[in-house]
Amino acid sequence: MLAVGGRFQGGAPPWRRPRPRSRLASPPASSSGAGDSEKARPLLVERYRDGAAKRYLLDGDSKLQVRWEKHDESSVNTVEDEKANSSIPRAVSDFVLPAGFPESVSDDYLQYMLLQFPTNVTGWICHTLVTSSLLKAVGVGSFTGTSAAAAAAAIRWVSKDGIGAFGRLLIGGRFGTLFDDDPKKWRMYADFIGSAGSIFDLTTPLYPGYFLPLASLGNLAKAVGRGFRDPSNRVIQNHFAKSGNIGEIAAKEEVWEVGAQLVGLSIGVLILDTPGIQSSYLTLTLTWLGVRLLHLWFRYQSLVVLKFRTVNLKRARILVRSHVANHTVPGYVACNEGENILTWERFLQPRISFGVPMERMLGGEESTHMDMVNMLLKLYKNEKYILCVEQLGSEEATYLVTFKEAATSMSVLRSLWQAHWLHQNRLKQDGVVAWLEESLTALEDGFADFIKQMEGAGWDQSQIFLKVPKEPVLVLEHLDQEV
Repeated sequence: MLAVGGRFQGGAPPWRRPRPRSRLASPPASSSGAGDSEKARPLLVERYRDGAAKRYLLDGDSKLQVRWEKHDESSVNTVEDEKANSSIPRAVSDFVLPAGFPESVSDDYLQYMLLQFPTNVTGWICHTLVTSSLLKAVGVGSFTGTSAAAAAAAIRWVSKDGIGAFGRLLIGGRFGTLFDDDPKKWRMYADFIGSAGSIFDLTTPLYPGYFLPLASLGNLAKAVGRGFRDPSNRVIQNHFAKSGNIGEIAAKEEVWEVGAQLVGLSIGVLILDTPGIQSSYLTLTLTWLGVRLLHLWFRYQSLVVLKFRTVNLKRARILVRSHVANHTVPGYVACNEGENILTWERFLQPRISFGVPMERMLGGEESTHMDMVNMLLKLYKNEKYILCVEQLGSEEATYLVTFKEAATSMSVLRSLWQAHWLHQNRLKQDGVVAWLEESLTALEDGFADFIKQMEGAGWDQSQIFLKVPKEPVLVLEHLDQEV
């Protein structure tokens, strides 16, 4: 049993003990008899955000049927009902409003944003007019002569800015949920994308006739980079603001940034005044490349020193792997130091796929689907998710997870723990059901200790950013099943 402080007494930890005899030695056979109804009996339904539903039913011959329904009216949760009845189309609300709106924001959020929009529109109108005046001042047209040249140049210049602004619009609308999870990664990728945009700018002297498309592409790439940079910076600033002083943190960061800007501009002017830099395109390009690589190295080093106490998917993997293998949990400093901020989730081991439709989990022969569904529902009746293994026995086995409607971040963390246990204790022979059941037993025995050790290591459990996929949402409909 567990002792105080999370240490184990009586030998090996519970999840290391010999495999218990399975209570489900084989998948439950589908019964057929006098009690079976000829009418299809609902088992479960997968709900999707567009209102469609995939319903799994047991027909009179004890065979599994799958039906697509475009609009399901039988059971829709309150939040989805509110969104469906809203005057704002779902596609628009998902694009311009935060996930979980209106519960995820303060009451004055929407009113503020509706007033900010015309404020920004008028500001950019002024910017366009001022751009025309600036171009006249440097000799493109004049106030005394024709203004057509200045106006045309201003339109081309502002068009370039507009194409770039489209990139920021796309990032904010489509990828807004990414930045809370992994701000370090997206801040680094923002610089990579911005560097690509600068390459387009560098090529404009070689192809002056294509100035507008090249400059527009450069501006688009740099705007996409800013779209990743600014939200990531805000998350990092919030991490610094231990006393809730995020306004002051942002103001002081501006001081550092402006100071660096003045120094950088001064050095840049000195470099441009160096003989041979301006006259040789190759020398200028190589100088830019060397400085840019140095810039990226400094950016990476600055992000590596960040020590977040929050739990995202990468750090959760490190914590779970350590606990399953060594029944210890590293502190937040060691975990952050071991985190590879450039790695994508899909390349991490074990391979885990969240939000998987039940049909992919079933796979195999259609004749076994009913038995498989019954087995999975019975195994995971006390969990808010269902996990099974694809390509069993392979080095590239994938752990498939689908979530029930009441799942939370803690459900995601539990599924991660089970997947790592299965990966650590790979199946050596037949007996998949017993293997999955043993992993659930290990989860029950070991997860409480895992949480306790997390607390002792200084992790902030109130900020576990393990998001449950928005679709599909699994709803159990059979009265004999527990959600």
